[in-house]
Amino acid sequence: MQGLRTINRAFSAALTLLGLVGAFVLLSAGPARAGENTFIEVTPNSVQAGSRVNIRASCDTNNNEQANVHSDAFGHVMLRPDKGFLTGEVTVPGNKQPGDYPIELRCQNGQRASTTLTVLNMASPSKGPATGGGGMAGGRGTGSLLVLGGVALVGTAIALGMAGGRRRTGAGS
Repeated sequence: MQGLRTINRAFSAALTLLGLVGAFVLLSAGPARAGENTFIEVTPNSVQAGSRVNIRASCDTNNNEQANVHSDAFGHVMLRPDKGFLTGEVTVPGNKQPGDYPIELRCQNGQRASTTLTVLNMASPSKGPATGGGGMAGGRGTGSLLVLGGVALVGTAIALGMAGGRRRTGAGS
């Protein structure tokens, strides 16, 4: 009986301690400040001129209204609500000069965020290097000899197999 009381008191003390810790955690957490969740992301953040980029942003708790994005890399874009975020796509003009371009998000609630888009202008090769016509094959090389040798080997195996089969049949009769 004495053991049950001790266990009961220990259990009660543990629950009280757990409740006090929980209350401390809940009361000490301050409210989220406005603007903490305002951001803009550009994917990919480095592109070749003429490529398309995806934009994803958040205007804190105001993601159910459109927002404006501006950059010298592509001009103005209107982001639309999509699954809790603001999203859009835009193509960087093919004649855009290479460099880093700031991108600025302007939310209808007055919040702002920015990021950077790097535009590349690398020349792409018109064709690959001249490496030959496939290995070291030139005219009638080892490839043709291997095929002819394989056909001859299979033909010989078939002929020997048939000759061996006839002898066994004849010897056993």
